[in-house]
Amino acid sequence: MSITTEQLRAGAAGSLWLRLAAIFLPLLMIAPAFWNGYPLLQWDTGGYLARWYEGYLVPSRSTVFGLYLHYGEGFGFWINLAVQSLAALWLLQLTLRVLGLMQTSRFVAISLLLIVSTALPWLASMLLTDIFAGLSILSLFLLVIGGKRTSTLEKISLFGFTAFAAATHSATLGVLLGLCVAGWMARPFLGRRLPRAGLAQASLTIVVGGLMLVSANHALSGRWAWTPGGYGVAFGRMMQDGIVTHFLNDHCPRENFKLCPYRNQLPATADEFLWGKSMFNTLGRFEGMNDEMSYIVVHSLADYPAWQVGAALRATGQQLLHVATGEGTNGWIPHTYGIIERYIPAQLAPMRAARQQHWGVDFNDVNWLHVPVALASMLALVALLVHGLAYRRLDDLTLLGATVTLALLGNAFICAVISGPHDRYGARMVWVATFVVLMALSRLLSAEPADAPQPRRDRKSSTPVL
Repeated sequence: MSITTEQLRAGAAGSLWLRLAAIFLPLLMIAPAFWNGYPLLQWDTGGYLARWYEGYLVPSRSTVFGLYLHYGEGFGFWINLAVQSLAALWLLQLTLRVLGLMQTSRFVAISLLLIVSTALPWLASMLLTDIFAGLSILSLFLLVIGGKRTSTLEKISLFGFTAFAAATHSATLGVLLGLCVAGWMARPFLGRRLPRAGLAQASLTIVVGGLMLVSANHALSGRWAWTPGGYGVAFGRMMQDGIVTHFLNDHCPRENFKLCPYRNQLPATADEFLWGKSMFNTLGRFEGMNDEMSYIVVHSLADYPAWQVGAALRATGQQLLHVATGEGTNGWIPHTYGIIERYIPAQLAPMRAARQQHWGVDFNDVNWLHVPVALASMLALVALLVHGLAYRRLDDLTLLGATVTLALLGNAFICAVISGPHDRYGARMVWVATFVVLMALSRLLSAEPADAPQPRRDRKSSTPVL
């Protein structure tokens, strides 16, 4: 087969665009951090940073993520942002390639739209676990369905990335575990669409992620233990729903709880109770209150099951609507500032010079775009699934849409039931829905068939045939 001048020029132009994309897209993915002058910080960042230095476990702060941040300290944490930016772009292009949609122009266009209209670049620019929550959904999906469409090195990379992501946050691990369980349950109906080997590899990442977390906990604290805090956070959510006050009123006449004298003075929100100046501090915080909080959580589930179910469903529904970007990323994060000042003084000057520390980061204007895009993306994702079911068209893109829908529901349930609804929990995941919708729109506009067969080559000729 002869190659024409036009084909050579087209190939050269495509190669040029690919090189330009390789240079500029990683920088644009963390543009918010460059604009800020320093990686973005959040309320919880300090708790992760301190794990290396304090040598003990604290609630909901993964030592694995703490170690990941620690190894970036010498580079001002910019190496962490580089990893997050490149990981995001790698998984975006790999998803497009595995689904047969990879074109340089399409990859660049979708990446730019995600950078402009979703929380993705803000998550990639932040020293927080949230970037790995959404990316792990893509990596788990690719590990399951990738099969012969990914190389051995790519499979190893996907496996390691997914296991690491699972170890960075218990909610992320819970969502990934739920997706694996759903995959095994659906396999009898979907057959080869969900290869047994892929599901086994994906399930093993959860085990490896758990082992990674327990091992890191032991290395830093000397204890073979899971990261603590589940009962305490769940207690805060139940207190916010009024369940704890009702339980104390029912039981304090007969049982002597530490909280009995305060049962009519409990704060209105879990955040005020756990992180504000409340009686929680007076009573010894998690160390002094963990046994009592776990007792109340377990027994209130048994005492008020209907109330608990109703509260869980309401919280899940509310969480699905909480999708605004930037919660907890402002100028008032004293604990994180204190940790940096105490343990990483070399970072104090550049951190204090950043826009965020001068209250120069405001998400109000950003969310005028991000929130409508996020909500519209979830609705479009449902429409994509309904269309696929109506026409019995279960291609890989529809399967990815179903996976992301389950992930959004699972994330909303886990986070809302344990911690209560927060914008942060929705924003870290909903951009993946936008990605799926953009892929579906690009395929529709280009009129490409779903799961189009790849050209194969005749043995006696170099000409592709179908």
